[in-house]
Amino acid sequence: MSNTHDSRYDATPLGLGIWWRGKSQDSGQAATLGWKTESRWDSRHGQTACRRGARRLAGTERALSDQHDSLLDALPDGWSFDRLKDVVALRNDKTDEASAEDDYIELEDLESGTGRILSRRNTLEVESAVTLFKKGDVLFGKLRPYLEKYYEAEFDGKCTGEILAFKPERIASRFLFYCVGSRWFIECCNALAYGAKMPRVSWPTQLSQFNVPLPPLPEQQRIAAYLDASCAALDAAVAAKRRQLDTLDALRRETITRVITRGLRPSTRTKTSGEDWLGEIPAHWSAPCLKRLLREPLTYGLNEAAELGDRDLPRYLRITDFDDDGNLRDDTFRSLPREIAREGLLEPNDVLFARSGATVGKTFMFRNYDGEACFAGYLIRARTLLRKLDPLFLYLFTKSTAYETWKNLIFTQATIQNISAAKYNYLAIPLPPLDEQQAIVAHLEEKSAEFRAFTAAIETQIATLTAYRKSLIHECVTGQRRISEADVKCAGVQSGFDNRGAKQ
Repeated sequence: MSNTHDSRYDATPLGLGIWWRGKSQDSGQAATLGWKTESRWDSRHGQTACRRGARRLAGTERALSDQHDSLLDALPDGWSFDRLKDVVALRNDKTDEASAEDDYIELEDLESGTGRILSRRNTLEVESAVTLFKKGDVLFGKLRPYLEKYYEAEFDGKCTGEILAFKPERIASRFLFYCVGSRWFIECCNALAYGAKMPRVSWPTQLSQFNVPLPPLPEQQRIAAYLDASCAALDAAVAAKRRQLDTLDALRRETITRVITRGLRPSTRTKTSGEDWLGEIPAHWSAPCLKRLLREPLTYGLNEAAELGDRDLPRYLRITDFDDDGNLRDDTFRSLPREIAREGLLEPNDVLFARSGATVGKTFMFRNYDGEACFAGYLIRARTLLRKLDPLFLYLFTKSTAYETWKNLIFTQATIQNISAAKYNYLAIPLPPLDEQQAIVAHLEEKSAEFRAFTAAIETQIATLTAYRKSLIHECVTGQRRISEADVKCAGVQSGFDNRGAKQ
């Protein structure tokens, strides 16, 4: 199967439930079904590539057919199945009329993997026609289906053409909602999605042919009620864990701020720093501006296009390549030819400051990197005088709330969010003696390791809860877990649903 779908999903087993009805006799129909036939008709490779694509399709069809038979045979007694197009109607009504009413949904307005809506917007700046949907319809994002964008409409509205709106006809709305958000449905879409950069699935040739399980309507309603209550409990647990992460992050920043501006001995006598945003500092410290602590002037990066991905060349670091915790992303790797990168090569312990854009003020310390790297023009490089300022002390200072306060002060004085090298030059740095800097750095590194361990443990718990939620939905909508009225009551709800699966 790994030859017939995006390699991002190779680690995901497709045998968890792929129900698909579709036949194809040739590579032409393969293209109709959305599979890439690789029909590049050049003089040497074209026909061979097309035949190869057709063979891949045939093998995939056989695999899907095998899954189809075995999984449908395993449905519980009393359950049936039918094609999606035979149990729902696809909404095709469009409008190009601009409206100030916030009843329009784009893909980014839906939260990945939860079925929740995040926001609504108007259509005043939408240039293309949009799809009309009704309350109770189930929406599904056909573009990049691996993002798991789905939603049961709670209002009459409009959506982008990249979202399909299903009107339930022979299936309860809420049960359908859980079906399209289930693991087997998403994985089937991922396997069939076509298009390298913007993979999507097709309604007429793919989604419409998906077979969906059909328990008796009362059982659909029980399943939906049970999943509503169970998922709500799991979501509440995840939300609580995320609040713990927020608390940990606030505590981490508070710890950094206290130590980086007051030192390790809270009882030390203090004095004014001379900066309102910095406040008091220990009496034996100073607060010079950054430019007095540098061994060379602040330097802007290279203004080059990030086109190469050759890992044997120097990496080209951009703002989007690192997160707030100083971790480099591997999936955004870009490189530059060595002769161009030479002008902006980084040395260990260089500190980078973002100078503009949504992430202005963001910082990164270049250390523990195996290889060469240079930096882009929206970044500014700082190299400290090591006898005066430990570069890690500088980097940790930029993680304090004092630094955040300085940034916000700079923003209020400017018409756009931009911090130039000239402004960074006059950033006041709370400066203890070098040996005290190093002691503070060692203390904060130890504390940071503790915070990372706590964070990792909580994130593991969130991942476990999220995986269980997906598994629970899959088991319920495929009949692997049967839901009784007692289960619904135990979950804390009564299954009072109308004949479309909507709450009464």
